[in-house]
Amino acid sequence: MTATADAEAAANELTPLADYLGSVLRRLRALPPLDLDLTQAHGNVLAEDVVAPHAFPAFDQAAVDGYAARWEDISGGGRGPSYVPAPSGTPGGRTIRLNVVGDLGAASWRPVRLTPGSCFSVAAGAPLPVAADVVVPVEWTDQGMAAVEIFRTPKRGYGVRRAGEELPVGTLLARAGTYVSPALVAVFAATGIGHVVVRPSPRVVIVATGDELVDVGRGSQPGQVVDANSHALTAAAAEVGALAYRVGICDDDPEGLRGLLEDQTLRADLIITTGGTGTGPGDMVRRILSRRDGGRAGPVTFTDVALYPGTALGFGTVGAEEVPVVCLPGDPGAALIGFEVLARPAIQLLAGAEPVFRPSVRAHLLETVSSPTGLREFRPAHVAERRGGGYTVQPLSGGPFTLSGLAEANGLLVLGERVTTAAAGSTVDVLLLDRRR
Repeated sequence: MTATADAEAAANELTPLADYLGSVLRRLRALPPLDLDLTQAHGNVLAEDVVAPHAFPAFDQAAVDGYAARWEDISGGGRGPSYVPAPSGTPGGRTIRLNVVGDLGAASWRPVRLTPGSCFSVAAGAPLPVAADVVVPVEWTDQGMAAVEIFRTPKRGYGVRRAGEELPVGTLLARAGTYVSPALVAVFAATGIGHVVVRPSPRVVIVATGDELVDVGRGSQPGQVVDANSHALTAAAAEVGALAYRVGICDDDPEGLRGLLEDQTLRADLIITTGGTGTGPGDMVRRILSRRDGGRAGPVTFTDVALYPGTALGFGTVGAEEVPVVCLPGDPGAALIGFEVLARPAIQLLAGAEPVFRPSVRAHLLETVSSPTGLREFRPAHVAERRGGGYTVQPLSGGPFTLSGLAEANGLLVLGERVTTAAAGSTVDVLLLDRRR
């Protein structure tokens, strides 16, 4: 058998990524909803639809600073206004003069009514007088106090916001599954909502395992590897919106690992471990968490998935509360790709977010790349919009294992299991990374 045939045979024994993700995500459920104060709800996902209990605006109001008037008075159709010569250069050769009978601010509350030939000086947000149907901007007048001269006539309704014009009572403000953004908080508050029912942000605990690991602040040396994973994965979980807790490093001690995980179930909705998922002599996580007890399978199942990098992934539950646990590889690049592929969708699902996967686009490949047989590869890349529409994607040097490439990437080039070579000029799938830069 040739080397190519050996590779294909080995690949055929792997679980397709789509099948694996489906089997994992079907076992997860969104966290129970909570009724939260509006300010605390920001960053969470709505658990139910939200309907406006009050209209917005709540009353007829001025949209600009100016003079609230009757349009028929300033348009020449009424009997009240006086016409006077206009300042030099004013179109039409004359202006309209109205009596200013009062001032209205945003805190005004007594109802008032306009009479022919009169107007009120109003601030933006002030309630409109009865019968007012136009607000003349200050800059279109001489800004008079007892009487005002209007140099330019706006259209009927200009500068006016009617009650319920933007959001009538009963408007569906947001559907369940919607992320509560700052702007949505403003909409809720403006329509009289003080509490909303949301899915809580998942509490995610990150544990790095391995006798070789040392904490940051020093360089790696033979027999010692700086723990980059727990820091990176904690940041990644926080980026998704989780409440992320870094436990730190756990040695390859069976009892120590079991005890640590049991302790963390008290404060976790999801536990992520990194390292020890393979089948080598030092891969303790796989041996400990998949151990059979009384003939039954262990709480965590480890699967060799058709994924590159990071074939070996684990998923199951731990503790009496059956807290979900995701086990990722120990290589930093493979751990971050594994997070994107498996842990991130799990967090999104627990949070009740839709969709659970990152958005993707089809892009024009700028460079020919090769990919391992039978594996779905996720490669760091830079994606850019084309001037005439569409996208281009440039694979970054070093392949998927390079941390520098992942740090620079704003997308992940996805090459399917059947793709061994993707030629420059072909169209490929790219996951968009929401880097804030």
